Amino acid sequence: MSRLEKTADYVVVGAGPAGCVLASRLSEDPDCRVLLIEAGGRDWNPLLGVPLMTGLILRSAYANWSYVTEPEPQLNGRRSQWARGKVLGGSTSIHGMVYMRGLPIDFADWASRGLSGWSYEEVLPYFLRSENSHRGAGDFHGIGGPLTVSAGRLDNPLFQVYLQAAQQAGHPRSDDFAGPRPHGAGAYDFTIRKGRRVSAASAFLQQALHRPNLRVMTQAQALGLSWGAHGRVQGVDVLHRGEKVSLHADREVLLCGGTVNSPQLLMLSGIGPAHALRAQGLQVRADLPGVGQGLQDHLLVRVEHRALGGVTLDRLRRVDLAAWALFKAMVWGTGPATSFPLEVGGLYKSSPGLAQPDLQSHFLPALSSASMRLPYFSHVLPQDRGAGFFANVFQLRPESTGAIELASADPLAHPRIRPGYLSAPQDLVVLREGVKRLREIFRQPAFDTWRGVELAPGPQVQSDSDIEAWIRATADTVYHPTSSCRMGGPADPMAVLDNQCRVRGVEGLRVVDASSLPRVTSGNTAAPVYMLAERIADVLLGRLSL
Repeated sequence: MSRLEKTADYVVVGAGPAGCVLASRLSEDPDCRVLLIEAGGRDWNPLLGVPLMTGLILRSAYANWSYVTEPEPQLNGRRSQWARGKVLGGSTSIHGMVYMRGLPIDFADWASRGLSGWSYEEVLPYFLRSENSHRGAGDFHGIGGPLTVSAGRLDNPLFQVYLQAAQQAGHPRSDDFAGPRPHGAGAYDFTIRKGRRVSAASAFLQQALHRPNLRVMTQAQALGLSWGAHGRVQGVDVLHRGEKVSLHADREVLLCGGTVNSPQLLMLSGIGPAHALRAQGLQVRADLPGVGQGLQDHLLVRVEHRALGGVTLDRLRRVDLAAWALFKAMVWGTGPATSFPLEVGGLYKSSPGLAQPDLQSHFLPALSSASMRLPYFSHVLPQDRGAGFFANVFQLRPESTGAIELASADPLAHPRIRPGYLSAPQDLVVLREGVKRLREIFRQPAFDTWRGVELAPGPQVQSDSDIEAWIRATADTVYHPTSSCRMGGPADPMAVLDNQCRVRGVEGLRVVDASSLPRVTSGNTAAPVYMLAERIADVLLGRLSL
C-alpha cells in the first residue's frame, strides 16, 4: 500500500452497523476521505442473504468471531456461545433481522443520565431517516432511506393462533412496536428486501463503494491505536493479510468494533482501568475505569410444546425439502426460506401494575432444536423430535451487568467475557414471571387444536423455585450485548464517552457502536446503533450540535 492509501481524514475501525453508516454518510462529502477497515472478509457468501439460514450461520464459525463467555456463576457455571459478526456488515450480516428501536422510556433514561441531546424526540428523526418502511411515511416511520423495513410473511396459521391466544390471555394487540402503542402482541418488522437479508453493508455501504473518497480494507484486524503528540490518537495499526500496516487519521479514528472488540482495543492501546492495564504490562495512556465495565445483554428462555398437526416448519428439517426452499430463495426470492420465522411476539408486563412492558417474546412454529433427517437414511442419522412450537421470552431492561476484560496483551487473543447474567436478583424474578406469561398464552383456547405436551420447562416444573432452577440451567443469550464503553453525563464516573461519543481525556478518538449505549435498549439492538451512527455522522459533518 502507498502512503496515500494508508491515510484518510477518518479511519473507521469495524464495518458493522455503525461503521457502515459512518463510512457511507461521511463519504457523501466529497472532500472527506474515509478509510473503513474490517477484520473479516467480504459478504459475498450467498447464504448470508437467506433469512432462514440465520440459525445455521449463528452456530457456525463462518463470518463469526465465535466468542465463548467465562463460566457464569448464576447459570450453574455454564458458558455461552456469543456469535458476533466478522464480515462486512458485522452482526447485521448474521443476526435475526428483527427491527426494534427500543421504547421511549429508554431514551428518557439516557436524558436522565445527563446525556443532553438524546431524548426520544431528538433521536426519532434519525430512526426515520434510515428507514424505507413498508408502513409508509408518517410520525413514526420514514421512507426513502437505505434501510428496507418490511413485514413478515405471516403465512403459517400458528402465527395467528399465537396472536389470538395472547389476546385471550389479556394482552392488548399492538399493530406497530415502533408506534405509539407498542405494548401487547403483534407482528414484527424485519430488515428484509425481496426475500433477502438487508445488512448494514447492503443497505449503507454498497451504495457508497463507487465513491473515490471511500476505501474499504477487509481482512485487516486492528492491533492497537497509534499515538501522536500531546496524547492524541493519530491512527491504528492493523494486521492486513499477515502484514502489519500503520494507518493514519488526519482528523479522527472512529472505533466501531462492537461491544466486545471496542473495549478490548481501547485497553490494548492503554485506555482503561489502570490496574488492569498494568497487570498485563501495558502502558497507561488514559485511566478510564469504565472501559469494559457495565456490559449488558438480554437473557432468554423458551417455553416449548409438541404440536398436533403438520403445519409447523419442522418439515423443512428434511434435507431435500430444505434444499428446495433454499434454491427458491436464492434464485427467485420466494418460499419459506425468505423469512426469519420469529414473525410474531409481544411486549408484555411481568406485573400488571407496571407502566411499561418489561418483557419481550418471539414465537416460532417449530421446535427449538432437532436433528436434520435425510430421506431413506433414518438408520444412519438421528431422528428428529417431531413437530412443535415455542416462544422465547427475555427481560427488556435488566439490571445485571458484567464486563469485558483482557485475557492477555496479545491483540489476537479473545478477551474474557463475563456477562454477569442474573447478578441482580430481581432479574431472575422478572424472567420467571415471563415464563408464566408464555404458559398462560399457550393454555388459551386458541391453542387447543394445536397444543401437545409441554416439552420445556415440562409439566414437572411448576413452583417458583423449580422455574428459577430451570432458568439457571437453560437460559442463554439473545445476542444483544451493549454498554461496555458507555456514554454518560459529566457526573458519571464510569462513563467512557461524552454525549458525542468522544473518549474522555483522549483527543482524536470516538467509539460509536453498541458498546456506546448507556444501557441495553428494550428489544433488538441493531436499529438503535444505526440511529447512533446517523447522529454522530451529522455531528462530524457539522449538521448537528450536541
